[in-house]
Amino acid sequence: MRYISASFIVPVEGDYIKNGVVALDESGTVVGVYGAGDERVKNEEKEFYEGVLIPGFVNAHCHIELSHMLGKTAKGNGLPTFIREVMRSREEDEDLIFRKILEADQLMYANGIQAVGDHANTAHSAKIKAKSPILYHTFVEVMGLNKNDIQDRLDKARDVEFYFQSQHSSITLHAPYSCSKDMFKAFKKAVQRDNIVSIHNQESEEENKLYRYKEGEFLKFYEDMGFDVSDFKAHARNSIQSYLPHTPKENRIILVHNTYTTTKDLDFVERQERDVYYCFCPKANLYIEGHLPRILGFVPNEDRVVVGTDSLASNDTLDILEELKVLSKAADHIPFLQLLKWATINGAKALGVDEMIGSISVGKRPGLVLLENMLDFRLTDEVKLKRIA
Repeated sequence: MRYISASFIVPVEGDYIKNGVVALDESGTVVGVYGAGDERVKNEEKEFYEGVLIPGFVNAHCHIELSHMLGKTAKGNGLPTFIREVMRSREEDEDLIFRKILEADQLMYANGIQAVGDHANTAHSAKIKAKSPILYHTFVEVMGLNKNDIQDRLDKARDVEFYFQSQHSSITLHAPYSCSKDMFKAFKKAVQRDNIVSIHNQESEEENKLYRYKEGEFLKFYEDMGFDVSDFKAHARNSIQSYLPHTPKENRIILVHNTYTTTKDLDFVERQERDVYYCFCPKANLYIEGHLPRILGFVPNEDRVVVGTDSLASNDTLDILEELKVLSKAADHIPFLQLLKWATINGAKALGVDEMIGSISVGKRPGLVLLENMLDFRLTDEVKLKRIA
């Protein structure tokens, strides 16, 4: 048994505890959370740390199989160009791919990440995930603009998902710009109610232009890639308002990025009465588009906001603390304790694993992370992280 104490313990669900104590058994399961001077742990030998003790982070969006692409894409050229670069350079020697996936997994664990919602197109990451101390939910992506091969693509995704079935997994639509209306309809019929969907949403204003007017850079992207989109019809509405009704209504959905999601879009989603979470990946948004979501617009949905890193193709690290620092600078009125919920319990709920992680609560195995150099619960560049358990 370990008895871990810190200047402050922030369990996330419940008030913070000054000089509190967390008791962990050998498996890392929390067996008790105690206040300072509690008689039950008064005589126990304790590990004391100067700093703020929090549960491990939840990285709600990543592409770990792209970890070999660090530094291989240009910054600030917009999403269509970024996608071209990924498609043309993602192929690599498999040994290198596996090695970089392992390094990324180890990096995330060292950075205090306890669970990851990870997108995949291949089974490359399956064996590493099976041995990892991180809890993964793998979203196997489905794409398709040609109505003649929809079933083949769904079948292929199911084949890839087979390699992750000993873990948490589901198939998901990739993005509205990469899936036809026919694909959305077929997917809606194909999935079970417990299938969590995680879809890239409004990462670029070009996506909204495509759906509103059938204009913009995606048309050139389709031409360059040889995709026939002659059947696509403009909807005079932003993309989320156009495609969301074609997704399975009973399934939880994580909308990822939301870089160009408007207040009207959020109102539209609210009226649908759906089980929706919104994922911010701020460093990736800045890397690709040089633009952040309108964070203030999401505050009324603060129990539905989660945080991700995206991949090393669009980021220079896989570090949720660094993502929170970016969010804190962009919206400095949002308190740290609220940002922390986005990066822990909200993410755990979105991935359906909140009974196991996301807060320092009896019976959970949340991991423990120490934040050092934090004054008055404020995130600054001086705040550093150390994994404790």
